[in-house]
Amino acid sequence: MWIERYFHDIIIGIEAIFDNRLKSMLTALGIIFGVAAVISMMAIGKGAEQEILEQIKMVGVNNIVVTPTSVSVEGSGSKSGDDSGARRSKFSKGLSLLDAQAISEVIPSVDKVSPVISFNYSAILNGKSNPVVLEGVDESYFELFSIGLQAGEIFSQTQSEMGQPVCLIGDNIKSVFFKQENPVGKSIKCGKIWLKVIGVVEKRDFTTSASDEMGISSSDNKIFVPVQTVLLRFKNRSLIRADEVEKANSKQDGGGMVIVGMGSGSDGGSSNDNDGNLNQLSKIILQVKETEQLSETANIVKRMLYRRHSDMYDFEVTIPELLLKQQQRTKNIFNVVLGAIAGISLIVGGIGIMNIMLASVMERIREIGTRQAIGASQKDIIVQFLSESTLISVFGGIIGIILGVILSQMITAIFDIKTIVSLFSIVIAFGVSAAVGIIFGYLPAKQAAEKDPVESLRY
Repeated sequence: MWIERYFHDIIIGIEAIFDNRLKSMLTALGIIFGVAAVISMMAIGKGAEQEILEQIKMVGVNNIVVTPTSVSVEGSGSKSGDDSGARRSKFSKGLSLLDAQAISEVIPSVDKVSPVISFNYSAILNGKSNPVVLEGVDESYFELFSIGLQAGEIFSQTQSEMGQPVCLIGDNIKSVFFKQENPVGKSIKCGKIWLKVIGVVEKRDFTTSASDEMGISSSDNKIFVPVQTVLLRFKNRSLIRADEVEKANSKQDGGGMVIVGMGSGSDGGSSNDNDGNLNQLSKIILQVKETEQLSETANIVKRMLYRRHSDMYDFEVTIPELLLKQQQRTKNIFNVVLGAIAGISLIVGGIGIMNIMLASVMERIREIGTRQAIGASQKDIIVQFLSESTLISVFGGIIGIILGVILSQMITAIFDIKTIVSLFSIVIAFGVSAAVGIIFGYLPAKQAAEKDPVESLRY
């Protein structure tokens, strides 16, 4: 019986909402925008978290990256020809294959090491040409970055050591040159060298921010070959050509140090790598056995290379995973602040509901007195007004959820910011909106129930 009684009170509350549609809609606006803000902010936070996890996977777990940097070293001395005035300067051969081998052999906490050499070339097949990145790596490179294959296999240790003309191609190269064909076993020309395709690298999601901040790039437009293949058949920057020595001597100034550009060895085709890079390797990627050893190992690598490079810091040692985790912590703080601001808007919406319901109580004093005169108890009045405020909040929450989802999609489309609307955020936002209706609706409902029916009827 009591269920039917209170159900009747709720029906009366619903009728009151529909009788005052405009006022009810304006009352719900605070909840609508608050819920939409909470969902969209949580979606941005979830998207940022997912992007960080994808970037960590892309840069590899427990990886350390060593990259060459430019360094300016000036000699000292007189321009005279005597020995006492001879130039005294330091010389570093730059990042080399020997550095990678030394790291692998000397540091026990290092699990895997892969040297990387990158050049820009053009791939050619059946009269079609396409710019590609030729990347010399060893077989452990694909484990370091958890890169899988669509087809074929990774080059073997023998193929790596012998510098055989074999390669793995990215998904974009497969689409451009081989369409629907299986490229494994076929050949593709890079520069002037024909390479046999032995595998196709899987397509990976890639964000521009990952490339800008972590120094990585998509593998879709790359041709991977063994390091020795690059050094023997394409270009070896550690070899100095006679014409470059003559060119350097012609520019030599007696008061400063001259750095001689390192040219190509058996360059099988022209590349666009004319930036004066003196380093044999473009980078060295190494993986540490335990996460706890990352920082310590990075310091050891830094000290080792400093000694090997004649006490020169012509390299940079970075830990992408730690940088990304620091970035994630910063984004989490930012998302908490945004979430707090969105939560405040919900509270403001709740206060708005309370104000409108208090005003509604004053406007409907005769209605309250009439209901009490015909037998309505204080609980009936409380249920009626409490159901009004709760239903306004619930309907506002539903509209806010829809608006929040739409707003999240618009943020992704317009600003290219990844957003993920989770079920958790929807449940939280809806639950909070309902709670706001109950909490801020109770005071007006209680005030209405405590009205004296005689005075209410005289009002």
